[in-house]
Amino acid sequence: MIRRCVKDPELEKFHKGMSFKSYGFFGCHKCADGEYAFRVWAPRAKSVELVLNGMIFPAELLDDGQSFAVYASAKEGDLYYYRIITYDGRTLEKCDPYAFRTDFPNSFSSVVYDLPKPEDYSGLYEASGYDVPMSVFEVNLLSWKRKEDGSYLSYKELEEELVPYVRDMGYTHVEFMPVTEFPFDGSWGYQVTGYFAPTARLGSPADFQSLVAAFHKNGIKVILDWVPAHFPKDSFGLYEFDGQPLYECPLWDRMEHSGWGTRRFDFGRGEVDSFLLSSACFLFEQYRVDGLRVDAVASMLYLDYDRAAGDFTPNAFGGNGNLEATDFIKKLNQTVKQLYPGCLMIAEESTSYPAVTRKTQEGGLGFDFKWNMGWMNDVLFYCRQDPYFRNHHHGKITFSLMYAFSERYILPLSHDEVVHVKGSIVNKMPGEYADKFAGERELLAYMYAHPGKKLNFMGYEIAQFSEWNYKSGVDYFLEKFELHAKMRVFAREINLFYRNCPQLYEIDESWNGFEWLVVDDRFNNVIAFNRYSKSGESLTVIVNFSGVDIKGYGIGVAERAKYRIVFSTDKKAFGGRGALRKKVFYTRKQTSHGKRHTLFADIPKLTCMYLIKENK
Repeated sequence: MIRRCVKDPELEKFHKGMSFKSYGFFGCHKCADGEYAFRVWAPRAKSVELVLNGMIFPAELLDDGQSFAVYASAKEGDLYYYRIITYDGRTLEKCDPYAFRTDFPNSFSSVVYDLPKPEDYSGLYEASGYDVPMSVFEVNLLSWKRKEDGSYLSYKELEEELVPYVRDMGYTHVEFMPVTEFPFDGSWGYQVTGYFAPTARLGSPADFQSLVAAFHKNGIKVILDWVPAHFPKDSFGLYEFDGQPLYECPLWDRMEHSGWGTRRFDFGRGEVDSFLLSSACFLFEQYRVDGLRVDAVASMLYLDYDRAAGDFTPNAFGGNGNLEATDFIKKLNQTVKQLYPGCLMIAEESTSYPAVTRKTQEGGLGFDFKWNMGWMNDVLFYCRQDPYFRNHHHGKITFSLMYAFSERYILPLSHDEVVHVKGSIVNKMPGEYADKFAGERELLAYMYAHPGKKLNFMGYEIAQFSEWNYKSGVDYFLEKFELHAKMRVFAREINLFYRNCPQLYEIDESWNGFEWLVVDDRFNNVIAFNRYSKSGESLTVIVNFSGVDIKGYGIGVAERAKYRIVFSTDKKAFGGRGALRKKVFYTRKQTSHGKRHTLFADIPKLTCMYLIKENK
């Protein structure tokens, strides 16, 4: 049965780029028992047909002259797709861009699906500050664990295994690498064909919703990787949807990411902006996720991203900024923050673009956090060096404090750092076998003490030696070996210590929370600093990046006191040597580093220590 659809106010907002619920109009929706409406935007199609369970239903053009609709009898679980007939005589078979469920990997078809009621969860609407602990476990759901036959764990199985694991390890947040449907495992989810559908590899949308709810019940917030920068050229997806560039920009220099082999969205086109706005809002509205990590923001901001010099058309002001994408990002963050004030919007932005985390009302992009890629690159470069040569690169370990408070940062040790022959974290460390583990513990303890929130990829917590392989699970069998098992003990304990130490998270945004004590001792490879809580309590951090034990190292402090070690990476329970039996160090009235008193401490090699000041 075909009949003309009434005009919908959402359609007008869709064309103007102001719709954040276009998924409520387009796609497949039940309108009566046994009857569904199927609507699709295809403005340059000659005609559109719905193929439902192999039966063909011609669609009629709606009042806007750009969209098509079919009313047909269907039931949940039926398969459908659109057949687009172009004016040049081609027939294209396309999945529904707004489908809530897919038939992957059986076919490219979409699935008729009635969404379950969203979780009763108020977290998205509760104001959240930046003075709370944030330790994120980044995970690829397809390869955290695999079954013996190599198959995936389902959403239900992940609910039974991943949720208690993340809780027991002490993480505050979990971040899923992209889960919206994607056709190629090797893209890690970053080439999306279904912006409203959790991947069907692992189960139903209801199963995914239950997984998110299970994390919430265990006090863990959920962040999703979201990919609005580009999409793949699979024939059944968004690629030239109605026979010509539609979701992608038609301009020669803005159409493709040549390095990725993908198409770039046409930011500034109302319908495309509405599509992406609606995808983001849908993930919050339906699945109650707590935040989005927006992938590849730099590729959106710059017209010359991944292009040779001069191989682009400047913007209206003669610059290389993508003005339309910048406006879209601001609109995205404004919309999301207005609707879901407690959510997190996080930018994976790899350049020095200014004011990424400043409010849009103040001229910024409006994100809550930005990944600190500069810190990550510098600290990993430094840690790869043999301790004997680290003195030549001391600035790599201290430079981050030159800009640490210019944005609100997350310090990422992510999946990107353990692929493509970069080596795993523990394998980046120089030295003998035990030194590698000591180096990773020291790096992580330094990271937890450095201003900024924390993110670690799966496998780091057991010091996996092999690089991440998306085709297999994390090598948790390594826990039968002592140093790997003790690395997991360390990872858990440092998470718990961090969560219970306000000095390490309450003031991440200004110098009020940080004070250098030793910054320039390149010859000993030592740094030391204080972190402060809002109440003024301090935590002293001492790091010995050298390959030798140092006894009686002098650090200038303001007043007479004794200092007690409250956390040390050299602890035997963590796999360390336990070289330091002394737990308390005293100051002397002796000028050092511009201070009137000096704390003399013994520091084992490749060790990070946290100390609390106590009155003598």
